[in-house]
Amino acid sequence: MSTIPLSRFPWAVLAAALSLPPAASAADPAPRLIGYDATTSAAQIAVERRFDQQVGQADYRSWLQQWSAAPNQVGAPHNLTNAQDIQRRFQSYGWDARIEEYQVYWPAPRSVELELLAPAPYRARLSEPALAADRTSAQTRDVLPPYVIYGGSGEITADLVYVNYGLAEDYRLLAQQGVDVKGKIVIARYGKGWRGLKPRLAQEHGAVGTLIYSDPRDDGYFQDVAYPEGPARSEWSVQRGSVLNFARYPGDPLTPGTPSISGTPRLSPDEAASVLRIPTVPISWGDARPLLAALGGPIAPEAWRGALPLTYRVGGDGKVRLRLKVDNEAQTRTLYNVIATLPGSTYPDQWVVRGNHRDAWVFGAADPLSGTAALLAEAQAIGELARQGERPRRTLVYASWDGEEAGLLGSTEWVEQHADELRAKAVLYVNTDGNGRGFLEAGGSHALQALVNQIAAQVEDPDSGVSVQQRWRAKLQVDALAGDARPALKEAAQRAESGQDLPLKALGSGSDYSPFLQHLGLPTLDLGYGGHGGGGGVYHSLYDSYDYFARFIDPGFRYLPLLAKTAGRAVLRTANAPVLPQRFEDLATAIDGFARQLKQQADAQRRTAATEKRLAESGAYAAISNPNRPLAAPALAPAVPALDFSALDKAIVRLTETAKRLDQRLADKGTSLPPARLSAVNTAIQRLDQALLAPEGLPGRPWYRNLVYAPGLATGYEVKTLPGIREALEDGRWDDLGRYLDKTVAALDAYRAGLVALEADLAH
Repeated sequence: MSTIPLSRFPWAVLAAALSLPPAASAADPAPRLIGYDATTSAAQIAVERRFDQQVGQADYRSWLQQWSAAPNQVGAPHNLTNAQDIQRRFQSYGWDARIEEYQVYWPAPRSVELELLAPAPYRARLSEPALAADRTSAQTRDVLPPYVIYGGSGEITADLVYVNYGLAEDYRLLAQQGVDVKGKIVIARYGKGWRGLKPRLAQEHGAVGTLIYSDPRDDGYFQDVAYPEGPARSEWSVQRGSVLNFARYPGDPLTPGTPSISGTPRLSPDEAASVLRIPTVPISWGDARPLLAALGGPIAPEAWRGALPLTYRVGGDGKVRLRLKVDNEAQTRTLYNVIATLPGSTYPDQWVVRGNHRDAWVFGAADPLSGTAALLAEAQAIGELARQGERPRRTLVYASWDGEEAGLLGSTEWVEQHADELRAKAVLYVNTDGNGRGFLEAGGSHALQALVNQIAAQVEDPDSGVSVQQRWRAKLQVDALAGDARPALKEAAQRAESGQDLPLKALGSGSDYSPFLQHLGLPTLDLGYGGHGGGGGVYHSLYDSYDYFARFIDPGFRYLPLLAKTAGRAVLRTANAPVLPQRFEDLATAIDGFARQLKQQADAQRRTAATEKRLAESGAYAAISNPNRPLAAPALAPAVPALDFSALDKAIVRLTETAKRLDQRLADKGTSLPPARLSAVNTAIQRLDQALLAPEGLPGRPWYRNLVYAPGLATGYEVKTLPGIREALEDGRWDDLGRYLDKTVAALDAYRAGLVALEADLAH
């Protein structure tokens, strides 16, 4: 999907979108909040106004400058220093704060070499130079060289093949062109799919090594002026990262499903299914340019061509000899999670958990320390409110996670260690990561959609002066005008135009919410701001620094208080709600949408498979093949049989009808229940989402249990909704499709049974 830059907004549409009623002012009657009655709504809004005053006074600038002053990867001394500093600050705010440690497998690079041997010699730089405008970039102590964690070691000399973004459809097109990557090194550009898919698919296709580079078309000078003059990625900037196959399981690869603590049995690295085998190196476009220029072979398809001043070719003709050496040292390193607790005044055994990771690939000012600053500001403000007598009714657990960048290590190990207690007590997990400037980006469990929309309507965007929700509505409506706007975006824009609640994004993976949502089945939100300013141009590089953040991401430091107000409201509103703030019809509506997409996908796959088979049999591909750019018929996809989704449709209808009735009953009388019955209702709501889990997990990856949301095995970060059914459809696994259709229907019926029990309790 492409979006329209603000400079090209159709201003009539924007003006119409922004003409909606403004957010409520202090003088307006208090709106009724979900989970509250009129009296408790007014009291809660008064608390939130005091909270806003406190987070507006936090020292975001000095915190961010201090924490990003030295490298912060796992094992770096400054990362531990930051953990201890954050622990002390929590304690000074009145929280009980401790550091919980885990011992994890962490291979680190001893040496990395890349050399073009033929047709002309070139030795890759593989480093990022200091910049006068970026004060921390001159540091060398504890700075990780550009590398990816959980790739393989080895020294190889081989031919080179360009594979575009290195995704499944790219290999399919290479096969049509007669190009085989077996025994070769592949070079893929960053973008489209998650980083770890690129070497994984290369390995599955027989390649012996992978290079991943940042093409200036995607985040460099094609998009904007390069750093340090502008925010885009510069010639020698490199994106580090993880290639852990977390679509099978995140966390320490040697302890799947169990915490990495003393006494836990561990796999060997060779046994770990999430660790790749082939050497993989990330490089800058400065190092990629001579390699790509040396390639022969077929001209790359137009969609494969980046912005470098050369003719993009595929290679694979034996004219290039490339030597790649990666020497990783197997190590065990200690993670330091900071866990701070503020006991609840009324329901101490119901927890609202709030997290943001702290570790980075180098300095990490934007990713993740900007989000850490918002988290700490919330904790400081809540601590002050507690001192003034406004202690939250439910217990708050705030977490500064370590090891997220390598594969959600700190959060996953903590969740696995405390799984039973979390299943029994956690009512919500609120996640943030790095923060930017612009529009609210909200994803999570769809029963929380009304909660997020109410919050978005009551906080003000500092750039536009309208509510965050109004700005969100405007963006959806304008983006839907783009020629390539997807149907889901157009549907969301129609909702925005009609004044309905705006949809949450379904969550795949890529941040610390994954173990809470997809392993334990707990209600989850992921919140942040972005869409304006820089960020992508220094992502995971040496230049993700305080200087960059202060110049290009949030120059006025106005969106960090906004993030604190937004996430802090989600925490406080849930912590104080008489009835846990969920609207079940929203979940049912979302699942109905997922099912419609599933059926549309089945129909589209059926048509495509039949058409490709007919064209191949008729000789159509041979008839249009260009001798200079040969294109064979594609490998034929399996025919899609007739599929019966009626049981799923009926389960969704039943769920929707029950959800509507229960939502109304809760709104009418939920807050008036006697304390004992109210406590029982909240306990029942807390357990509901766990009914959506399959105890045995998804096919081939038992760690992932959620039958509504999961990251895709073939997409990485991107979500697959109704994943047991959807991925079986995509792979042509018809027996699995039938089994997981039955499991999903059973899970929806179990969730509905929980709603029915709640409805009966409210009727007494």
